[in-house]
Amino acid sequence: MIQDLPKHKQLILFDGVCNLCNTSVLYVIKHDKKNQFMFAPLQSEAGKQIISKFSLDTSKTDSILLYSEEKGLSIKSTAALHIAKRLGFPRHLMSVFFIVPTFLRNWVYDFVARNRYKWYGKKDACMIPTPELTSKFLK
Repeated sequence: MIQDLPKHKQLILFDGVCNLCNTSVLYVIKHDKKNQFMFAPLQSEAGKQIISKFSLDTSKTDSILLYSEEKGLSIKSTAALHIAKRLGFPRHLMSVFFIVPTFLRNWVYDFVARNRYKWYGKKDACMIPTPELTSKFLK
C-alpha cells in the first residue's frame, strides 16, 4: 500500500497486463542505479489507492503514473520524462522534451497508449516479480 512507500522513493504505477509497460518497468529497474523507484501495477491495492486519492478517471489515464508523497502525482508523458530524468546519462537527456508543450507530448503518448496492446500484446494477468525483484514492488 502507498503508506509502505519509503519517503525517499517514488512509485511508478503501470498497466500490469501490458507487455510494453512490463518491458519498460524492467528497463527502469535495470537502469535505476540509485534505487530511487518502487513499482506497482495500476490493478494492485496501491494502484487503486492512488487512483482513489487523486480521483483519476481510468478511462483517460490508464498507463503510467509517478507518485511520491512530497511531489504528488505526474501522469503520461510528464511521468515518463521525470522517470527518464532520474535514470542518469544518456536517458536523462530525454528531459529536453519538457520544452515541448504538454498537450503535444501527451498526444503522442496517448497515440502509443491506445495502440500498445495491438502493437506489443497483453497478458492475462499482472506480472509477478521474480524473488530478487519482490522488494521493489508494492502490493
